[in-house]
Amino acid sequence: MAPSPRWLPHPNPAGSLTPQAPSPHRLPHPAGSLSPAGSLTPTPQAPSPRWLPHPAGSLTPQALPLVSLPCTDKAQWPSKFPDCDGQIQSPINIDTNSTIFSRELPPVVLAGYNLDPSEQLDLMNNGHTVVLRLPGSLTIASGYPQEYRAMQLHLHWGSPEGPGSEHTVDGRRYDGELHMVYYNPSYGSIKEAMKQAGGLAVLAAFLQVGPEDNVHYQPVLEQLREVQEEGKETTVAGFNIRDLLPANLVRYYRYSGSLTTPPCFQTVNWTVFNQTVLLSKEQISLLETTLQGDDDKDLQNNFRLTQSLHGRKVLASFQAALSPSRVPLPDGGVPPVTPTTERSLDEAPGAGAGCPPCADSEKQLGVSLQTADVLAGLFGVLFAVTAVAFLIYIHKQRSQNRSPDSHLKPNVIYTAATTDENAV
Repeated sequence: MAPSPRWLPHPNPAGSLTPQAPSPHRLPHPAGSLSPAGSLTPTPQAPSPRWLPHPAGSLTPQALPLVSLPCTDKAQWPSKFPDCDGQIQSPINIDTNSTIFSRELPPVVLAGYNLDPSEQLDLMNNGHTVVLRLPGSLTIASGYPQEYRAMQLHLHWGSPEGPGSEHTVDGRRYDGELHMVYYNPSYGSIKEAMKQAGGLAVLAAFLQVGPEDNVHYQPVLEQLREVQEEGKETTVAGFNIRDLLPANLVRYYRYSGSLTTPPCFQTVNWTVFNQTVLLSKEQISLLETTLQGDDDKDLQNNFRLTQSLHGRKVLASFQAALSPSRVPLPDGGVPPVTPTTERSLDEAPGAGAGCPPCADSEKQLGVSLQTADVLAGLFGVLFAVTAVAFLIYIHKQRSQNRSPDSHLKPNVIYTAATTDENAV
């Protein structure tokens, strides 16, 4: 797939990100709980579309295909869907030290997200995740070279034993991940957009345990028991969908990738926000323990392991500070993922406050120390210049007092001005 020429550089050997190794605590759900970006398809004849799975390749303009393959069969994906073995696959590990700052990445601007409560949104358990269908009136008005229209949103999560985001940052996996899926309307239909470079876009946000409930997620979470079993469906009254995303839509990562389940189409422009979204521990637990998958077991760990970059570049809309310390990679260059067993704010300093979602405290400390060194140097230079000027002035005064006509001049007593060395 040829990436977008302006926003998504073509894969280049200069890229340095590598795939992460699966953690023994984060084994995927045996039934295959990977969620395709838009895995539910409405029946076009019904006034209120009912989402029904379609066989592989049976695409409709309303949604992306649902391909029901268990996670344990990932090795078989390429035999049926060649793109799954491609070199532009998602998700990835974002190595912040290897990201490239781009001034051409503008803030993401959304339009039409505050929905009236009278508008009913379909919510369904498709056996892989919970999916909320979004009206096409929701758009990404800025942030990409073209407009994108919303299709659906879904979530990824882990289990009580560990976190479950799809993307990782510097090898760290977060408690969960929100995906809002969009298509490029210039291609005429979702079916056609899926096949074109940049035809799809996904806004991704990390979910993280915080000190209190996130009221903005309640409209969805309070309906989970209504869709506990696979195939169950209910409706959610319209609310402000924008509130599900981080407050800061200015700082993000951008790269070209794919759907994270078959057919693994490599046509997705990914935006992964830097700021995390905080949910309470109870809310995260509700995601992890309420739904059942397509094997009638708890729907947990519904994420795909990270894929190799194969030379792709990851852009950043902001200057990502270098971490003062780096975790050494084991043989093979595979970054580790440390399972999270006790989730607390102490494990995530700065989360949800606009900080980078990994090693923020270390990065901010490094920047602060560098700033202090620069200021100390400037004060030293200023003090030295002032001292030299003062000595020159004293020397001139003494020279004048010793000159032949000094007896004609009145006596002058010089008094040094008081200086404050701490003044800026």
